[in-house]
Amino acid sequence: MRVLLIGANGFIGRFVADRLLADPAVQLTALGRGDDADVRFDLATGSPGALTRFLDAVHPGVVINCAGATRGGARDLTRHNTVAVATVCEALRRSGCGARLVQIGCGSEYGPSQPGSSTAEDAVPRPGGPYGVSKLAATELVLGSGLDAVVLRVFSPAGPGTPAGSPLGRLAEAMRRAMQSGDGELKLGGLGVQRDFIDVRDVARAVHAASLSAAQGVINIGSGRAVRLRDAAAVLARVAGYGGALHELDAPPGPLRGAIGHPRGDSEHALPVAYPYPDGCGSWQQADVRTARDRLGWRPRINLEESLADIWMEAACRI
Repeated sequence: MRVLLIGANGFIGRFVADRLLADPAVQLTALGRGDDADVRFDLATGSPGALTRFLDAVHPGVVINCAGATRGGARDLTRHNTVAVATVCEALRRSGCGARLVQIGCGSEYGPSQPGSSTAEDAVPRPGGPYGVSKLAATELVLGSGLDAVVLRVFSPAGPGTPAGSPLGRLAEAMRRAMQSGDGELKLGGLGVQRDFIDVRDVARAVHAASLSAAQGVINIGSGRAVRLRDAAAVLARVAGYGGALHELDAPPGPLRGAIGHPRGDSEHALPVAYPYPDGCGSWQQADVRTARDRLGWRPRINLEESLADIWMEAACRI
């Protein structure tokens, strides 16, 4: 099976590449903006015609799109998450390769949900921020393209390679700084939110399964269980061997900011404590993952403690 992977050097894309390379039946070609890609191509600025010519030359059976942006203003998010996907869909429509498209979506497309509920694929999306809007627009482009396509809505990916700027990455960094300075108390803000964390290696397994399946439409990829961030912090402290006290501070009113915590010794110069999830999804998000089980034969295997241990191992290397 010839597979074209777009975004192979991103957080999710790296693990998808590893998973596909481990399958002897897969011939993998990586397309991206970096020098390490097999083929350099910028979806946000490249033309559908140029991509069509490449598709006709390589003739993949599956195209997997893991590329996109999670940060930036509305213009950048639209360019990298929506315009880029429009280019992929148009190129596939023009091409004679007949490839199946596996698009990586996100749970932020749904927006806020009722605490205690599980969000299924038939929920009406109401994204609460520009990132979710840009990803939802991409999903609608894929679903309306007429292609053989599936969108995997990934909830909150975690595990090795978690970006340092993500909520769990910032949590690990705050703990690393506290341990490095010998601080016995760590103040953390915004720990009341609950998210459905899913290990990135389980996401890669789902992408592999989707590329081999005939499933179409939208499929949620999550653990099926919401975890409060303060509970994740307690697990991280345990796996890190941090014996200090964790003190949760209330978030002040006003705009969301990036800081998740600071050691007690920095209190005089502390950054504003804020909710660490400015994703427009409110206080709760939990995926209904029955469709992934029924249509892909997929279930999550890696628990959050293992994901957090891997996040901490990478953070600890910076001590």
